Amino acid sequence: MSLLEMNLSELLNRPRLTLAALRGSRRILLRRRDDEDLVLTTAARAEQDHEVMGATSRMFVEMMRTPEGRTLVLDVMPASFPWVRYLPAHDVREFSVELVDALEAAAELDNTAAVAQLIAEWRHTAEVHADPELYAALTTDSGEDLGPVPVPEPGVAA
Repeated sequence: MSLLEMNLSELLNRPRLTLAALRGSRRILLRRRDDEDLVLTTAARAEQDHEVMGATSRMFVEMMRTPEGRTLVLDVMPASFPWVRYLPAHDVREFSVELVDALEAAAELDNTAAVAQLIAEWRHTAEVHADPELYAALTTDSGEDLGPVPVPEPGVAA
C-alpha cells in the first residue's frame, strides 16, 4: 500500500497541494496531535478496496463449503497467522470457521471492526497457550469463590 504521511495541519494550510499528493499515493495518513490519525483516500479507491474485500471474502466462504477448501484453509493458517501454532488443533478449526463467518458478515456490512476484534481475541488466546505459567494460572481452579462478577458498564472496555 502506497501511504504518504503528513500532519493534518498541512491539509488545512495547503489543501490543494495535499490533495494533489493523492495522485501519486493510494492513501494519505494524516497525523493529528491530540486524536486518532486519519486516512484520506479517493472514493474510487475506497470502492475498489470494498470490492476486493467482498470478492476475497466470498471466495473464502465458498472455499470453506468444501472439505478440500477447509483442509487448505487449515494448512495455510500458520502462514497467515503464525501465532495459531500455539492453539490446540480444535481451536484452529474453530478460529477458521469464526473467521469465515466474520468475513462474510463484514463484507455484507462494509465494516471490518468485528473481524479485527475476532483476530485480536484469538491472538490473545494463543498468547495464553504459549505461556505455560499464564495458562496454568488461568485454567487452574483455585477452589476459592471470589464472589459475583460485577456487570460491566456499557461502553467501558475491560
